[in-house]
Amino acid sequence: MNPVQLAFRVLRADRRTRVSTLLIAVGVAVATGLVLLLMSLPQATKARAVRTVWTATYSSPAPATMMFAKSEDFTEGDPVTRVDLAAKTDPAAITLPPGLPRFPRPGEVLVSPALLERMHKLSPAQLADRFPGRVVGTLTDQALAFPGELVAVVGHTPDSMPSGAAALPGFRGSEHTDGDPSLNLLAWVGIVVLLVPSLALVGSSSRLIAARRERRLAALRLAGATPGQVTATVAAETGIAAVVGALLGLAVSPVLRWLATFVPWGGGTWLAGDFRLPLAETASIVAGMPVLVVLAAVLGLRRVMRNPIGAASAQTPKPLRAWRLLALPLTGAAFYFAVSGKKIEVPLVMLTLFLLLGSVLVVGPWLTYAAGRIFVRLWRRPSGLLAGRRLLDDPRGAYRASAGVVLAVLVGSMALTLMACFEGMSGGGGSFRDPVLLAYSENDQAAALVSRVDARLAGYGQRARAVALGEVSLTRGGSHYRALVVPCEQAGQLLRVEVGCLGTPAVYLPSGAGNLRIAGHEAPVPLAEGVRVGGFHALDSDVTINGIVDPAVLPAGVEPEQTIVAVSTEGSDPEVVRTVLGAGGDSVFGRDTYLAEQDGALGDLRRVTVIGLVVAGALAGGSAAISTAGSVLDRRRTFGALIAAGTPVPVLSRALRAEAALPALVATVGAGGMGVGVGLGLFHLIQIKRPGAVAAVTAWASTPVVLGIGVALLAASVCTPALNRVRAEPLSDE
Repeated sequence: MNPVQLAFRVLRADRRTRVSTLLIAVGVAVATGLVLLLMSLPQATKARAVRTVWTATYSSPAPATMMFAKSEDFTEGDPVTRVDLAAKTDPAAITLPPGLPRFPRPGEVLVSPALLERMHKLSPAQLADRFPGRVVGTLTDQALAFPGELVAVVGHTPDSMPSGAAALPGFRGSEHTDGDPSLNLLAWVGIVVLLVPSLALVGSSSRLIAARRERRLAALRLAGATPGQVTATVAAETGIAAVVGALLGLAVSPVLRWLATFVPWGGGTWLAGDFRLPLAETASIVAGMPVLVVLAAVLGLRRVMRNPIGAASAQTPKPLRAWRLLALPLTGAAFYFAVSGKKIEVPLVMLTLFLLLGSVLVVGPWLTYAAGRIFVRLWRRPSGLLAGRRLLDDPRGAYRASAGVVLAVLVGSMALTLMACFEGMSGGGGSFRDPVLLAYSENDQAAALVSRVDARLAGYGQRARAVALGEVSLTRGGSHYRALVVPCEQAGQLLRVEVGCLGTPAVYLPSGAGNLRIAGHEAPVPLAEGVRVGGFHALDSDVTINGIVDPAVLPAGVEPEQTIVAVSTEGSDPEVVRTVLGAGGDSVFGRDTYLAEQDGALGDLRRVTVIGLVVAGALAGGSAAISTAGSVLDRRRTFGALIAAGTPVPVLSRALRAEAALPALVATVGAGGMGVGVGLGLFHLIQIKRPGAVAAVTAWASTPVVLGIGVALLAASVCTPALNRVRAEPLSDE
């Protein structure tokens, strides 16, 4: 009889083997489905980037066929992308990107379906008047990052294009398009932190009949079976479940991808076809998952191969050695080296993170053994002594029940630490007050823009008026100051500063007076003698304005480096003000929209964190419950004998709950601290790009520890039903 036939015969004859096989298949299916989904995230972000690459400018020496300009705006807190186009040749000769139905002629506008709906919802002054022309068509999903994106394409003549328009040979292609690097990094982190609990669930399922399988395989070895035959038998048993599970995971992966399309990221949801993996990657994952499971099962045969008599008689394994403790500092040092190097390699960071998580599985059994020794010495109640004895005799099996919970706690503390750091980076928003909207202008066009904005605001019945603020550089000694040219009274209304106006034209600096000069293009131009210098106070550290210059003291011939047109919307309709400022194709900015973008990004991270923690917690709880039930069934002979000898079932239940909860109590606290350290290490990758970012740890990072202990205790509650099952079955069945 070959190993596959023997495996099927065992499945038909043994109900507990069928249950274990089913649970292994479910665990492998979960792991396969999660990996397929997470591996498709980089493809999804790249698909988004490919669809929207046509809205990006670029440089090319080829002859220009069109004029191109892009600007950003907001409506009701949602971003609006505007693209202005003008053909320099026959529009029919310009290759259009997918999703763009036609090249807009002068006076024509193409909009996305969501923007068209929003234009019908709001009054023309609030939105539609921003896009001069007649709407002649809509963009399809192939030209949008996500279905609800707000995009407008406005047609012009070359002479009427916004300032700063680029001359291009055509729309940009997608040859060198990359996806969202932050989401790609999260995908790899998710693979690492969710794959380990998934494999722990598979391992717990396989241990459900560990003792019975060891005795059966040991009997085969003692009957003359070769190590190769025993290995083939186990590989066949586990392989059947693993292959079925991998195919089941492949079958349910479309459902997972469909659910993922409803999870917003970057302002919107996803298209159904975004989450696609190349056939080669899909095949390698589906084929590789059973290989990993079978390999783990084969490696677990060392005891049967080396000592079949000991396995058959269930002799106590050798005690653990303290060298296991070295795994944690060694992998921790490798992770620290990976995240603190001058050149960050993401694959190396993910590898060391995986090894660091794996070290928890190596160190945990030794900590369980140490806790068992303390328990036996200090506790004298029967249930406590039974629990402590179990921890000493089989620390690996005792820790196995809480391994998934410990990993979930580590992942949760890591995620919440990162969230606290990201939230600490939020806020700020520049130098202008919340109600102020801004548009940049060329110096020679600023006055005309202010006049046009004021006239249109008056036409719409709005009280708001525009102010032009020039930007210059002040020098005092060896120090340089970024200053805005604006009257003192208006500075206090527009800027996030408190100014003590002197009543006469003056210069205002954060502190002190001195010899001031305005930096010109060639040489600094001194201010007139007798110019008074006052002070002002910034409302927070995000204000980047270091000086305020009254226009009356600006030396003749000094031109601002750039000009900002600002409008305070206080007392006016902000949407109408945005319409007026952005009607010419200029990008409109504001502190309120900057903060809204931050809130949106933090909301995305919170959402992903919650989903990840729920999945990891569910996997951990299932793994703990299965492992606890398996530990009872593995010791069916022992518990049957104790019950037959008169030991009350409540005493055994308390002992089982103690042996399940004690490793969790010890390990989850350490895992929480380790998760905080790993989170700070990953945040260091952000600090490299954002040197001003400050790490932060809050009390929320300890929440997974409390929840982990609760999950472990809840999973331990299966002890009593399992004991009742042992008591109900005849002991002669074993």
